Amino acid sequence: MLGEKHDLIHELPEYRDEIHNLKMNNHRFARLFSEYHELDHEIIRIEGGAEATSDDYLEGQKKRRLGLKDELFTMIKASEGSAAQAAH
Repeated sequence: MLGEKHDLIHELPEYRDEIHNLKMNNHRFARLFSEYHELDHEIIRIEGGAEATSDDYLEGQKKRRLGLKDELFTMIKASEGSAAQAAH
């Protein structure tokens, strides 16, 4: 949908605590998280008509956002697994 938010908290609400923990303790995650959200806001502005670009550029940015989301999710799952093992 046009203008729909794709921030990680809305996309992955069940990982809210893990996302917060990683943002505070993992510099790489924090950097990728910030990049993801900047990209998401850019896409929302483009879709809302605030910025004019080519369709190819917009599609490229959406693919980049998806790639970042996949990378962040992989980090969340790995961290969650590490935390579960440490609890045992």
